[in-house]
Amino acid sequence: MAIPNYTYLKLKMPGPRGVITVRSTFQRAYQCEVDSCELASLVITSEELAVIRLEVSKEAPESNRKTGSFEPAEGVKEILIDPQGSGEKNVRVGAKQTPK
Repeated sequence: MAIPNYTYLKLKMPGPRGVITVRSTFQRAYQCEVDSCELASLVITSEELAVIRLEVSKEAPESNRKTGSFEPAEGVKEILIDPQGSGEKNVRVGAKQTPK
């Protein structure tokens, strides 16, 4: 049975030849707390990484896959944003509505 005393940063426990007392300093206690938080963060991160590895497929993406060019739908009209300007900026407007 160990008895921690956080006020004095001491830990007392029975030993074979009497009471064993372990002392510390505030700096050491703070460093242990920081190290503990870092360790917990690493454990959580490694568990999340293991889950991500299971979800991601092991096959590499196909590099020879052809991507098609974007073709606008029927009924799309291009309109100049500023007719008196340079004429470089257009907007595409669709004429079809959804059945809803």
